[in-house]
Amino acid sequence: MANSFSAMSRGLSNLLARAVVRGLDTAAKCQMLQIEMSGGEGKSDIEHMEPYGFTAAPLTGAESVAAYFDGDRSHGVVLVVSDRRYRIRGLKSGEVAVYDDQGQSVTLTRAGIVVNGAGNPITFTNSPKARFEMDIEATGEITDNCDSSGQTMSSMRVTYNGHKHKENGDGGGTTDATTQKMGS
Repeated sequence: MANSFSAMSRGLSNLLARAVVRGLDTAAKCQMLQIEMSGGEGKSDIEHMEPYGFTAAPLTGAESVAAYFDGDRSHGVVLVVSDRRYRIRGLKSGEVAVYDDQGQSVTLTRAGIVVNGAGNPITFTNSPKARFEMDIEATGEITDNCDSSGQTMSSMRVTYNGHKHKENGDGGGTTDATTQKMGS
């Protein structure tokens, strides 16, 4: 009886294990991790079961939880990977964030959505257009055709406000600068 209880206890204790990520392979269909569990026990090529629509390449040292069905440590899966070193703290109940180790994040706050580029560019690609059904405000410059001969809106404003042209009417001279200025 003691032996069967001991075997059952050992099997149950082998079902779940905390581990630390030691390496990864993101090229496979299912991301493969190398992990180290308590006592220095290591496992390589263990599948990381990620939620549909989400993927991440965890850093070495991230923490994980591995599951071993029937307590058999020969074939397991990592259910979750977390990295407390970079987790965003102080979220209010119901708020959600996607983040990385560089400080980049998208946070769904109670007051609105905040995209933080952490000093890096934010690029939208592979779309015929971006449509905003709202007012747009910018504290920096807005440039059109930025990859070729683009101009900033402020330079267009200076050109418009100072422009003069030949008079089309009776006078034949040059007009004064516009009296109706484009505001900044």
